[in-house]
Order: sequence, then structure tokens, then C-alpha cells
Amino acid sequence: MSSEKPTFNPDDLLRGDRLRGEVRSAYAQVAQADEAGQCCGVESSCCGVSDDAVINRLISTRLGYSDQEQASVPEGADMGLGCGNPKAIADLKPGEVVVDLGSGGGFDCFLAAAEVGETGRVIGVDMTPDMISKARANASRGRYRQVEFRLGEIEHLPIADGVVDVIISNCVINLSPDKPRVFREMFRVLKPGGRVAVSDVVAGTPLPEAMRSDAFLVSACIGNAALIDDLGQWLADAGFTGIRICPKDESREFLRDWAPQHAVEDYVLAATIEAVKPAVT
Repeated sequence: MSSEKPTFNPDDLLRGDRLRGEVRSAYAQVAQADEAGQCCGVESSCCGVSDDAVINRLISTRLGYSDQEQASVPEGADMGLGCGNPKAIADLKPGEVVVDLGSGGGFDCFLAAAEVGETGRVIGVDMTPDMISKARANASRGRYRQVEFRLGEIEHLPIADGVVDVIISNCVINLSPDKPRVFREMFRVLKPGGRVAVSDVVAGTPLPEAMRSDAFLVSACIGNAALIDDLGQWLADAGFTGIRICPKDESREFLRDWAPQHAVEDYVLAATIEAVKPAVT
């Protein structure tokens, strides 16, 4: 693990706060539009939902969810958000404690709950109050007693040290302006031997500054995507081992739909990210 202390840069903090504010505002609109049965303007995008449940189902299916999984959760939990199915690589077991970073309407949390069972526990963390309210309502309708949702930033997880078995996340870490801190927080809350199972958007080549400063592209899970090599280094610096980042070339097709006319498929693609916190010897 790197012994260097993070440097304090006020400009970086201000930029981070600005980016979080833009993302929080965008996803609040998504939650509000979904509650009202309205489309927020993007039929198939990481940051957009459709008022057409069929469209959302098609989006989620091509991102790795089965019809059975989608039918098993409360209506409104699947908002068409994400770039993969982290549960498919998480190998969840009964009794485990799972944390979902950026839990949205609760979709992945409810799927995880079915895997960990009544003896397990699932905690969803989201920084958008509207999403937390929506997820809690969905949990109540579905009677998920082992699922809870907490308001908080993924750079400052509202979770105690060393209590989590598995961390999942679906197209959220790319939104963070301070990814190294996110990985350090993940390492902190995991038990020794705990693991990471994430689906996210990564950059295969550096993005132009115009794309990185575009508020829409940032909220659409594209503009703030990190390079694959950087992600691997940040995970290693946080203390993780067994790091595997597997890009999915076939994802370029649906990513193109998230931001037409921006040629984002030339720069980013979806990937699975796995890592392990070493067990104490």
C-alpha cells in the first residue's frame, strides 16, 4: 500500500463539490420523474429512465438481468440505471452483509437480499435524498426486512469499519470526483477477506477535456470515467489484491445510445471490477 498522504488541494475540493452537486441534481430529477410516471428526457441512459416499463426492461435485460430477476422486485425498483449486473459476479452467500454503492431505487439491493436471505443484511448507500425515499418505499412494499438504505456519499460511507462481506455497485463509482478515496473507504468497511464486485464504465483511452467538463456527460456516467490502469493502481494503493478489471467490448453499442452524437463509444466501455481485501494471517 502507498505510504504517501493525500495532498490537500482546495481547487480539487471545490471541483468535487460542484460535480457532486450536478450529479445529485440530475439523479433527483430521475427519481422525481420516475415517481411521477414521466420520462426525464433520455430513453436509454445511465442517468435516464423511461416512463415505458417495457423500455426499462429491455435496457436492463441487455445489461445482464434476466426477466425473472426483474419480475422479482417491487415495481419501480428497476429504473433502467446501470451498465451490468454486479450480482452475477458477486457469488453472494446466505448470511453475508452486502453494501451497494449508489443504490438508486434499490434494484440491486433487492436482488442481493434474495441471495443472502433472512440471515443476511443489505445496505444501500446513495447521496440523493429522493432516491433514498424511493428505495425505502420500495423496500416497504416488498417487505424486505434485511434491507436498509442510508443517505451518504460513497467517499464517506456511513458504515463502521470491517463489517461488510461484499461491496457491489452498478455504474456509480465513475461518477465520483475522488475515486481513490472511494476505494479506501471500501477497503475500510470490508472485513478481512471481503470482496468487491462492481459493474462500471471505464475509459479505454483518455477523454478530451470538453467531454470531462460536460455536465451531461458526467451525469451520464461517461465524462468522469477513469482509465483502466488508473483504477487498478488506485485499488492496489488502497490495499486490495486479486484485482481484475474486465472490459466488455460489446458494451460500446449500448453506451453509444446514452449520449448520441458524442461518439462516446470511442472512449468508454463497461467493465466488471473485482478485488479482495486480504485476510488477516
